[in-house]
Amino acid sequence: MDNKEFKYDDYVDSLHLTGRICLSIALVMLIAAPFVVARLTGASIDWQGFWPALVKVLIVYIPSCVVEFLIYVPLLGAGACYLAFITGNITNLKLPCAFNSREMAGAKVGSAESEIISTLSVAVSSLVTMLVIFLGVLLLIPLTPVLENPVVKPAFDNVLPALFGALGMQYFSKSLKLSVFPLFLMSLLCVFVPSLINQTSTMLIVIGGLSIGLSYLMFRKGWLK
Repeated sequence: MDNKEFKYDDYVDSLHLTGRICLSIALVMLIAAPFVVARLTGASIDWQGFWPALVKVLIVYIPSCVVEFLIYVPLLGAGACYLAFITGNITNLKLPCAFNSREMAGAKVGSAESEIISTLSVAVSSLVTMLVIFLGVLLLIPLTPVLENPVVKPAFDNVLPALFGALGMQYFSKSLKLSVFPLFLMSLLCVFVPSLINQTSTMLIVIGGLSIGLSYLMFRKGWLK
């Protein structure tokens, strides 16, 4: 039996190799999909309208992609990010799952243990998500009366806020001095400027920079230990 010693550096290298290959394949498939469909259906592509529409989409999504990369990679690690960027649902599924798993294991952010735990948790989350979607498609028609029931519907509408409220409280409570002001400010802005709710990536930059600056100032003043 081959008992090769586990080397973390080799593990990370294999993650990057596999992740880059899979991301490249996924990217090619996403770009090729509309052209393949057009070819199969015999539809023509209006190139004069295609390029202006593409530019408008890229203006919005390129900054968002850069911001999400800078935010998620330090939080999740390389392996988990490769999986999450392919399967999606990062904010509402993958991130809470990884955070909870890391919290339960007591792994420190940025450590080898955190990297491995985050990768496993995101992988399991992806598999469970696909299973739930599969079952949801099969049971959509039978469950429609239940899901649209006026008594039950408010519960489904508030699943995401309840999830992030519970998850966020775990981290806010670790440093109330640091979290109170950013949380209060963002809540105030979202109440008086509701359109900011749809500008998540932009607001993450703003509140992230504010939180870093505030934590540095409080540390220098001796208010944080």
